[in-house]
Amino acid sequence: MIADINQLDFNQKYSYQDYLMWHFKERVELIKGKIFKISPAPSRLHQQIVVQLTGLLWSFFRTRPCQVFVAPFDVRLPVSEDSKGQFTVVQPDLCIICDNDKLDERGCIGAPDLIIEVLSPGNTQHEMNRKYDLYQEAGVKEYWLIEPKDKAVFVYILNEEGKYIGLKPYTESQSIISSTLPDLKIDLKEVFTA
Repeated sequence: MIADINQLDFNQKYSYQDYLMWHFKERVELIKGKIFKISPAPSRLHQQIVVQLTGLLWSFFRTRPCQVFVAPFDVRLPVSEDSKGQFTVVQPDLCIICDNDKLDERGCIGAPDLIIEVLSPGNTQHEMNRKYDLYQEAGVKEYWLIEPKDKAVFVYILNEEGKYIGLKPYTESQSIISSTLPDLKIDLKEVFTA
């Protein structure tokens, strides 16, 4: 068991088994074996958006087979470098999983149907680059990136070739209808209410 994050070598590659032995207060993600610290407590605006979305999504899915999960919730993603073990564990702000076989007592094994990340100062590069590539490679069907200050949502849909296609950005005055979950419609005025 490791109780202090400073005991870890950030240049070393770690596995999911290593990750399970870490018991320190900092939250981290493991991407292709590399450790990435999650920003300290998100801003109030970030949290308000996550709470608003959680309520809307929970209300929508409570009578449907899909489930909504909020960070911290471990999602173990399959990526090409993980063939000999599990080296990728992320904690998306929100994710929707429609295949209950992907769920176990520790979280999700495999790609959720929809992942939503809210951008915060300090995590923009991580979410827009590293996680975008990771989610695309792992086969996450739909990825939403929320920009709180501009009140905008960027939606990426996985095409038949396994590549994300970006849709026109959505703004506060619009509603998003999910391409992956077509009955799901989110009025962004309700999301950006602060």
